[in-house]
Amino acid sequence: MRRFDKKRILIVEDEKHIAEGLRLNISFQGHDAMIAENGTSALQLWKEWNPDLIVLDIMLPGIDGLSVLQNIRLEDEQIPILILSAKTTVDDKIKGLSYGVDDYMTKPFKLEEFLLRIERMLKRVSLYKTENGSNHLNGLSVPKIYEFGTNRVNFEKSKAFCKRGEINLTEQEIKLLKLFITNKGKPLSRKKLLEIGWGYAGVTSTRTVDNFIVRFRKYFEDNPKKPVFFKSLRSVGYMFNPD
Repeated sequence: MRRFDKKRILIVEDEKHIAEGLRLNISFQGHDAMIAENGTSALQLWKEWNPDLIVLDIMLPGIDGLSVLQNIRLEDEQIPILILSAKTTVDDKIKGLSYGVDDYMTKPFKLEEFLLRIERMLKRVSLYKTENGSNHLNGLSVPKIYEFGTNRVNFEKSKAFCKRGEINLTEQEIKLLKLFITNKGKPLSRKKLLEIGWGYAGVTSTRTVDNFIVRFRKYFEDNPKKPVFFKSLRSVGYMFNPD
């Protein structure tokens, strides 16, 4: 009988018959599996259960799968994620890959191929970790040091160097900065920022995003009242424009 390391696999899927079928067959492979039926529970289980791999549907109730993917990638560029979705267009696949997914399968799918891909991804992680001391496969393209205007952000040290001098950045500030950088030049609604940055689902009246924008403008803008980098878009939200 083939020997392997037992891994934890999180299945994010709202169709119960598919989720249970995947869980059962993953368990037959010798791994542990848990199911999250929506984006909010997916983020909660990812933090609490610490899985080794995530199988992720895109069309989910509450927070959609791509927002879940981006939220995870803002904190963890290493965990392998496979999208399993009924969305089959090239644009859908490109969007998933650009957000840092490691593999993409479309529904309907062959179970044998799915299980082979899972095992391949887990093997790649183990080999990469052994050879490089890291299990990074694909991640968001945020450099360790990012510069815009006269500002410099060191993500490794969680520090910013700007007109106010050296600033120690909080974990949430780092997360939100990465979100803006990976979506530079793109409008982001408050709803989407809350979904990806904080894992909030549904409509909320919180001023959390606005408070962080005020903070970023104090850090990075020459004139916070006339922002160049962190721009407000009326009735939309915000956009980061480093150029």
